[in-house]
Amino acid sequence: MATVLLLRHGRTTANASGELAGRRPVELDDTGRAQASRVAARLDGLPLAAVVSSPLIRCRQTVGLAVPGAEPVLDEGLTECGYGDWEGRPLKELAQEPLWQVVQHHPSAVVFPNGESMAAMSARAVEAIRSWDAKITAEHGADAVWLACGHGDVIKAIVADALGLHLDQFQRIVADPASITAIRYTAGRPFVVRLNETGELGSLVPPKIDGRERAAESDAAVGGGAGGGV
Repeated sequence: MATVLLLRHGRTTANASGELAGRRPVELDDTGRAQASRVAARLDGLPLAAVVSSPLIRCRQTVGLAVPGAEPVLDEGLTECGYGDWEGRPLKELAQEPLWQVVQHHPSAVVFPNGESMAAMSARAVEAIRSWDAKITAEHGADAVWLACGHGDVIKAIVADALGLHLDQFQRIVADPASITAIRYTAGRPFVVRLNETGELGSLVPPKIDGRERAAESDAAVGGGAGGGV
């Protein structure tokens, strides 16, 4: 089967301000554009059989910089989770909601108010990736490499499925802005051959947090967060 490169969009203005972007038309900030441009160098010389993207503008902007000249196919299956009433709110504020702890520890049970369930998000994202992978393999062969640009929680859900993990374990996975995760699907099982690869080590530096937030540092940032050092 083909190999898919899962590219998370670059940092956005919402990532930088600590807000949950959701499906709002939030765009890349200067850092995000620089991150996406650096992806182009990492992909240089790699023949991509196809480029598929979430329809949200931050992913389209990322693809435009990371794969110049590409004409991505937009797939709603890769769009951000529908966070409903949570969209646009600060993560610090959301962390005080009772639902936050369910998101952290039992995401398979989460249905966002006036939004989507995390289980539904996972199911449609996994279906989209597996369907595209089968199609590209049939058309271009088992050695084909293709790219899909999406969002933090979406990519984490796809990776959890590939690793055979229950969705309740997906918060243990990290997908930083402009990171690449590679999965090769086979008849027997998927292989995760790269995970959260950014091409540099600065992103391993944890973001600074003050004493009031220290107790919650083990929580996963809903939506994927802004990553570490840039």
